[in-house]
Formats: sequence, structure tokens, C-alpha cells
Amino acid sequence: MRSSLFHVLFLLPFFCFSSAVAQRPPSAGGPPPNVNTGARPVDTPTRPESVQDSGVYGYWRNMTDQGRAGGALLGRVAIEGEVLPWDPILVTLSCNGTTSATTQTDPKGDFLIMPTKVTGELSQLGDRERQMEVHYEGCIVQAFLTGFRSTKTTISIRNLRDDPNIGTVTLSRDSNARATAMSATSQAAPEEASKLWNKAGGELRANKPDRARKDLENAVQVYPQFADAWYQLGRLQMLSSPHDAQICFQKALAADPKFSLPLEQLAALSVQQENWQLSTENTLRYLQLDPAGTPRIWYYSALANFQLGKLNAAEYSAQKLMTADPLHNIRNGEQLLAAILARKSDYAGALEHLRNCLTYTPDGPEAKMLKEQIAQLEHRAPAAKN
Repeated sequence: MRSSLFHVLFLLPFFCFSSAVAQRPPSAGGPPPNVNTGARPVDTPTRPESVQDSGVYGYWRNMTDQGRAGGALLGRVAIEGEVLPWDPILVTLSCNGTTSATTQTDPKGDFLIMPTKVTGELSQLGDRERQMEVHYEGCIVQAFLTGFRSTKTTISIRNLRDDPNIGTVTLSRDSNARATAMSATSQAAPEEASKLWNKAGGELRANKPDRARKDLENAVQVYPQFADAWYQLGRLQMLSSPHDAQICFQKALAADPKFSLPLEQLAALSVQQENWQLSTENTLRYLQLDPAGTPRIWYYSALANFQLGKLNAAEYSAQKLMTADPLHNIRNGEQLLAAILARKSDYAGALEHLRNCLTYTPDGPEAKMLKEQIAQLEHRAPAAKN
């Protein structure tokens, strides 16, 4: 029987992305997890603020003059020769090889980066521009989309003082990629299917999922090889009909074996159903396409292997998750690693990771539960306190 530490751990919210539909499983042990789709970061001390309903440039115009001074960076992502995907595209700001901030595009491809104040320095508004110039000049902005290459934009002093618009970051298909987050089948879609696809996207953004689903059903009838449409149709059925969603994802893969996103969703479904063996199979299939993986894939792999008692494999995946998710967007990812280490009787390692969780968890119920977990583990292993 698992200790109360892991029962408490399991109750924590399992990621700090917010969206219309959820997406990651909780960590080890307990009731079945909720699995959703979509991801957009919420505001946290280490992440940029979200773009308001007025759009990225409207948001900028609505800021105060003092807020504009060195307060944000604007840009746009475009895909060479193709339309943008429905899902947001990840954009990162890296300084000296380390990720300093992340954000995502809106439906038009616009993005806003608002680096927070530098730890240990004054936070007065008059100080912000100077801090930005000292810490962000020369940093690199690029986009990430599986199967695509990104141009890189270097932040100049002009962007920090006068013009926050850094221009367009362009993605282009990597012909050598074994996996892609956008199926190439969309490029061959007949005009009627493409119109239905575009219409469904607009209806989904207008919060009309039933109409979007109907248009996607018509699109795949017109063009059965429309992998992206099968994928989005499956996402719409994830909560209402997991079985139908699974069929849609399998059809998407059959239409385009290099399309990686359906495999990620199949892994999510198997986790939701607590089918741990199938989850490991789905994550392995994904990693055969894209060995770099994603934070979700490494999380699903770590969780499934932990549940199957394959602790070495679970620890390996959890460590890969730590590398793939340096800003801890999966809130209890490090807690899962702690649970794995505790199961392996590495109490000192488990405590180290739980204590580190406190450094980026805001005060509140989650921090309180973390402290309870630490206390329980210290009680179990007094020698590991220090």
C-alpha cells in the first residue's frame, strides 16, 4: 500500500497550463487522471503575462507609457508556405543558452513576451528598462514546432529602448524530420475540405464546438486522408467519447505515419484509462518518431513506468522531463521524480526535489501540501533531513 505522501502528491493540480480543455495526468497513485487537450501558459512569477482579448498589439497600446518602457517584446510567427496550426506555437527567450521566458502565439501568430523582474534586483518601474537592457540584450527568440526549423531573432538595444517589435520568426518544414506536428496531408486537401477545415477552426475559436465537429466530420468525408482534421475531431471527442477519439487518432496516424500529435493523445487516453502498459507502448512509438520527446510524453512515460514498477525506466523519463521542462510548466513533474526516488529508497534525493518544488510554488494550498509531503518523508527517513 502506498504511503500518504503519494496520495497527497496525487491530489495536486498536475500542470500550470490553462485552456478550454485540460491535458496532463497527475503523478503517481490515486484516482484516474483528467486528460484534456490544448495548452496556454498562465501567469506565474517566471512566465510572461497572457495576451488580452484585444489582441497582442491592442494589449500593448493599452499599457501605460511607463509600462511600455522596456516592459515587453512583440513579434509574430509565420510558417513558410503554409497556414498556422490551430494550436498555439511555443516561443522562447533564451539568454546565454538558458531559457529565460516562454510564451505562445495567438490564433494570428502574434506573441508577447513580458520578462519579469530579475531576482535580487530592485523592482521599481523606473528600473525596469535598465534591467531589461542589462539582462536581455543579445538574447535569442525562436519558435518550436516539431518537424520544423525556426529562424532566430536576437534582441537588440533598439528593441529594449525604442521599438519592442522584434519582427517575424519564420518556421519552415524540415525535410529530414521523422516526426511533424502538422501533417503534410493538409497541403493536398481539396478546396472544399480546406474550406470546411478553416470554418471549423473559426467556430472552435468562437466557442461553438458542436458546429466545428460537424464541419470536421464533413471535411474527412470529402478527404479521408485529412490527418489534421481527424486529429482535431479526435480532440473534440476526448471527453465525451474517448472510444471515438481513439478511432480518430488512429485514422490520423494511418493517413500520415509521421504525424506525432495523435500518438501523444493516444498516450493521454491510455493514462486516463489507467492502461499503463498501453501508455508505455504509445510513448515508445512517439519517441521512435521524435526521440527528443515532449514534456507530456516524458511525463506519461515516467508515470506509466512508475505504476508498472519499472523504476529505472520511470526515473530516466522523469529526468528527461526535468530537462525538457526547465520552467516547470508541469507543476508536479518534479514531485513525480521525488516519488520515484522515494520508492527506490533514495530519500535524500526525493527530499532535495520536493524542497526545490517549494522554490517555484506560490504560497497557498499547493505549497502547504508540499511541506506536508516533506515532513512525512523526513519522518520516514530522519537521516535524510540534511
